[in-house]
Amino acid sequence: MIILGIILAVIGAVAGIPILLYVGVALIVIGVVLEIMGSMGHAVAGRRHYY
Repeated sequence: MIILGIILAVIGAVAGIPILLYVGVALIVIGVVLEIMGSMGHAVAGRRHYY
């Protein structure tokens, strides 16, 4: 999810398409939050680890 967000953010910034940039940043933030929760031991979507 984080990698997809980075790709979309870069494409949106280079192509000048703001919606791709916003979606990319949102995916990065959500991915980082899920990664942090998973690494702290909290179950994320029923799983102990989020990959």
